[in-house]
Amino acid sequence: MQTTNYINTLSPAKLNLFLHITGKREDGYHNLQTLFRLLNWGDKMQFRLSQQTINADEPPIRLHCDVDLTANLQDNLIIKAAYALLKDIPNTQKKTLNIVDIHLTKIIPTGAGLGGGSSNAATTLLALNDLWQLGLSSQQLQKIGVTLGADVPIFIYGQDAIAEGVGDILSPIKLPKQQFLLLTPLAHISTAQLFAHPKLKRDIKKLPVDVLQENSQDFLDTLSSSFYNVFEPVVCQLSTEVTEALNYLKQFESVCKSTARMTGSGSCVFLPVTKQTEDINSWIKQAPCPAFFVESV
Repeated sequence: MQTTNYINTLSPAKLNLFLHITGKREDGYHNLQTLFRLLNWGDKMQFRLSQQTINADEPPIRLHCDVDLTANLQDNLIIKAAYALLKDIPNTQKKTLNIVDIHLTKIIPTGAGLGGGSSNAATTLLALNDLWQLGLSSQQLQKIGVTLGADVPIFIYGQDAIAEGVGDILSPIKLPKQQFLLLTPLAHISTAQLFAHPKLKRDIKKLPVDVLQENSQDFLDTLSSSFYNVFEPVVCQLSTEVTEALNYLKQFESVCKSTARMTGSGSCVFLPVTKQTEDINSWIKQAPCPAFFVESV
């Protein structure tokens, strides 16, 4: 992004190629190990500096969207990101900044495990840092981002990465381009319910980062037995819609020579498509829920 009074950008989705829980932390959260893959597909966001300067009586941004957002707009991660960015800025400096109008075009389904809200927050931090010329580094923005959500830092990081901790400790990994067929069943199971589930596996051995970096073929197209998404069996037990979508993709595994799986804590499932196939349009048309053919960044 370059300094201007207008920014038009993609707020990308992400996939977890695998997702392990390696233990519980003293603060009550869980340590994870996962592989984030960013997609060249997602929401569209436009940012424009207005002529009005920020004052204490109104928010620093005005958010417009083509669909209904949170019931209380103050709960939206985009609004929270703007306030978090200004938190440590002196009032004298805030008064010199202009209110920003943001238009969000939603494409990423809510509650799909694709990181839509987190991506919106990260994209907002990046854009406002540019428009307001705050000069914060990527590392500083990531520290702000993790206070908004564990998935926010990866979108500021802006490249595929192995993630540890709560998802905020990132190590780069180079991966070949991939294409995916996504299915987004209309199901939503709360993350709190999943973490409390007695059958959730929480003690997977943490793997060395250099081993993951050197053996990426084990989780790209086909999954070796060492890699999986710990939430997948639990979500499938709780949601017939996710089970149906995953089973639909599994029938194409032999054709694509790849493994269907779930991303995040659901509900989106995906299948790497390893070669162009004339059947992809019919697969999308016949899918039991909304389907998308996408590419990695």
